[in-house]
This record gives sequence, C-alpha cells and structure tokens, in this order.
Amino acid sequence: MSKNKLIRRAVEREIEIIGEATNRILKIDESVNIEHARKIVDTRNWVIHGYDSVDDMIKWGVINTYLPQLKTEVDNLLKSDN
Repeated sequence: MSKNKLIRRAVEREIEIIGEATNRILKIDESVNIEHARKIVDTRNWVIHGYDSVDDMIKWGVINTYLPQLKTEVDNLLKSDN
C-alpha cells in the first residue's frame, strides 16, 4: 500500500468516511449495534489528525480485521430495517 500514494490516500479517505458515518449513526441512535464502533471512530480521528504518524501496516490490519465484520453488521442492520 505504501508504494502507491493514490491507493494509500484513497484507503485513508474511505476510513475517514466510514468513521464519520459510524459517528453520525451513533449520534442518531445509540442502540445501533456495531461491535467496534468506538474503534472505527477513533481510527477515523487518528487518520485525520495524526496523518504524519499513520502506519500503513496498522491501516491494513484494520481493513483486514474489522472491515469484513463491519460489512456484515451493516448488511444485517439494513436487512432488519426492511
């Protein structure tokens, strides 16, 4: 990821968007069940405010570890809303 600046920045931007969306959802309805919501918002803040210390390996770990679970949780939330 670190070799391609465009991809790195795109990933960081997606982390920002996901974190901001999570934060807004929780402000609207605190009962929404997203297991790692606080970590998602914290990661967003870290990427935005700590850009000089963002480690690519940590970002990649977040993507591989938490993103699949978040997708499943959001899919389930959307299904239960219908």
